[in-house]
Amino acid sequence: MRIGFACILVAAAAASMSDTDVLSFLERMRTTPGQLYANIEPAEGEYLRGLVRQAKARKALEIGTSTGYSGMWIALGLRETGGRLVTLEIDKARYTTATSNFRATGLAALIDARLGDALVETPKVEGPLDFVFIDAHKPDYLRYYELVLPKMRKGGVIAAHNVTSHPSPMRDFLDRIANDPKVKTEIVNPGQQGFSVSWVR
Repeated sequence: MRIGFACILVAAAAASMSDTDVLSFLERMRTTPGQLYANIEPAEGEYLRGLVRQAKARKALEIGTSTGYSGMWIALGLRETGGRLVTLEIDKARYTTATSNFRATGLAALIDARLGDALVETPKVEGPLDFVFIDAHKPDYLRYYELVLPKMRKGGVIAAHNVTSHPSPMRDFLDRIANDPKVKTEIVNPGQQGFSVSWVR
């Protein structure tokens, strides 16, 4: 008998899953209708996890939770560094799905998920921050960047998604990070959509 994804959520232990089990859960998300929405690719998730480790991040912020797929990749990295994630989502349905996914994997203990407009909620997040991932309304990327940059510690990193696949609506952001002396930026493509990765000087 086929077991639906909702049954898997109910049956999942409240205790934190092993990395292998979390990765299996993430793969099931990708094959379940209505779960994924617009999210990162698996190779991009693995890249973010490694970036968290590279930055030795203890305090992370995600702007744009969606259904929690990218947040769980980030949390896997934070589980290794001893850190925690604050993640912001404006859409209630996606937020509800994400928090359910966080609980199902046991990663909720590492994640402070907040429902609200990131332009309103980001100023409330206390710094210093070690790691920020931006994957929300593309025309607002520059505004998000300007909100988080003063909160970043030296050596921290700001990553942003879709810079290769959707550069037009964030052109002002891309121009800023390319010329901002406060950061050193590179564009990387572990998947098809592209990240900007800005290390704070």
